[in-house]
Amino acid sequence: MAQKRARRRFTREYKAQAVQRLIESGRPLADIAAELDVSPGGQLSQWRNEQLAAGSAEALAQKADEAEMLRLRREVKRLEDENLILRKAAAFFAKGIA
Repeated sequence: MAQKRARRRFTREYKAQAVQRLIESGRPLADIAAELDVSPGGQLSQWRNEQLAAGSAEALAQKADEAEMLRLRREVKRLEDENLILRKAAAFFAKGIA
């Protein structure tokens, strides 16, 4: 009977480098997995999917931040316009009193 291999633990850096090698090389997943001596169907593809999901989550967060910034800029502009109108009104009524 075949010997069981001891379970190996990989660091985040190792996983990121493996996925980077996979993406940059353009070679098939099975080739890169064989080079790294990891399971192509399980480990390497899972690492790639996790990294892609993390990237899309970051993109969504950045997009939400940009939308919030745009909303806040519009609100600041509206408030500045209101403030200008109130200053003009105050000057107009102050002139009528004096």
